[in-house]
Amino acid sequence: MARDLWFETVAVAQERAKKRLPKAVYSALLAGSEKGLTYSDNVEAFSELGFAPHVIGATEKRDLATTVMGQDIALPVLISPTGVQAVHPDGEVAVARAAAARGTAMGLSSFASKPIEEVVAANPKTFFQIYWLGGRDAIAERAERARAAGAVGLIVTTDWSFSHGRDWGSPKIPEKMDIKTAIKMSPQGLVRPSWFLEWAKTLKPPTLTAPNQGPRGAAGPPFFAAYGEWMGTPPPTWEDIAWLREFWGGPFMLKGVMRVDDARRAVDAGVTAISVSNHGGNNLDGTPATIRALPAIVDAVADQVEVLLDGGVRRGSDVVKALALGARAVMIGRAYLWGLGAAGQAGVENVLDIFSGGIDSALRGLGKSSVHDITREDVLIPPGFARTLGAPRSTIAE
Repeated sequence: MARDLWFETVAVAQERAKKRLPKAVYSALLAGSEKGLTYSDNVEAFSELGFAPHVIGATEKRDLATTVMGQDIALPVLISPTGVQAVHPDGEVAVARAAAARGTAMGLSSFASKPIEEVVAANPKTFFQIYWLGGRDAIAERAERARAAGAVGLIVTTDWSFSHGRDWGSPKIPEKMDIKTAIKMSPQGLVRPSWFLEWAKTLKPPTLTAPNQGPRGAAGPPFFAAYGEWMGTPPPTWEDIAWLREFWGGPFMLKGVMRVDDARRAVDAGVTAISVSNHGGNNLDGTPATIRALPAIVDAVADQVEVLLDGGVRRGSDVVKALALGARAVMIGRAYLWGLGAAGQAGVENVLDIFSGGIDSALRGLGKSSVHDITREDVLIPPGFARTLGAPRSTIAE
């Protein structure tokens, strides 16, 4: 990437993306529901945690590598699955290439704009994400396609409600991107010439279909058709999760866990990992920040499953705080999407480099030689910070 396009923080990547993307596209990346309480708390809660650094004992080199669901990764930051990535023509393939270039794993949404076969080809360390949509037979077909494509694990997300109720206004998302719609929305694109020209070179408008919801080679249903099917599918039971875990037979993550009792039920269902997640604040507003819920869940189940976290992670120091409270790794969403919107694959690589550098710097300050050496003693947790959901009050973590 040219030096004048390089950015040193995720905040700058966000500003670059805001200036480059059409308003509706950028607004869709912000997401968040209702008042945005959870969205804000996800980010701001990290600022309440402090560090307890050593001044002597730092090692010359630090080891950032770890393992998640059997995959060796160069840093404890994974790509979280997010939906249609029309911020860039290469979408998920660009993100997969960036993740592979930086030695980490890719989470691919079942609502992605690129087929899983192309994404796995770009990054063999790809986990495929599934929503409970269409019943067991349809879900089994999508899982089998992912298996055939070479996906190394499955991520099941059950906590998404796709709220349109946003106090700051919801972006207008068309049901399909045909010529009529493209012409109607063209004024937004024309005021962002670099983005418009990038898409113009492809000779086709951004896709709003979900190719991974159908058979291989098919265009897939429109996004809102898939969403409608999801809304019409009865929510899964714990027996359904156990069935899918057994059917898949490999590494399996349940994403969206915020309660201790749900974490324990996930263990009973046989999952490999859970992600403490509130869908980035895009689900039930008023749910606490994930970093607040993490300690109690770690204390309850971390000796039985891998515990990850996503939501509000913007800096390498945020990653280290999550590791200190017991997470094995974190998953990022908006941060890499802003990088993608700002500069494509190079922008995603830039974001991952920001995290890598920030983690290394925090380890040096703490006097640690490895991400595996971080403990709760390395952070300052103010009274009342943690939230324990789904457990007796006597077990509330402080």
